[in-house]
Amino acid sequence: MARGHPPVLHLYTRRGCGLCDRAARLVAREGRAAVVHTIEVDEDPELVRRYGVRVPVICVDGVEIAELEVAPGQVRRALRDARRRHLG
Repeated sequence: MARGHPPVLHLYTRRGCGLCDRAARLVAREGRAAVVHTIEVDEDPELVRRYGVRVPVICVDGVEIAELEVAPGQVRRALRDARRRHLG
């Protein structure tokens, strides 16, 4: 990631997943400082194989930071750490 650019957050989800809906709301609140991409795993057989039923999965700058249950503040802390790495 180039210096000074916002972190990139990927949220891997499935349709009809209550935990995914909750994670999406949390990302909407805490992920404003990131470029957010929401990916439906069911649209890609490779992602179905990789993530199976352990969604939601959140990655920041390619590093998995959470799966299944996402705690309040977890996304915010990961983005803060990523911004520090980008500036350092």
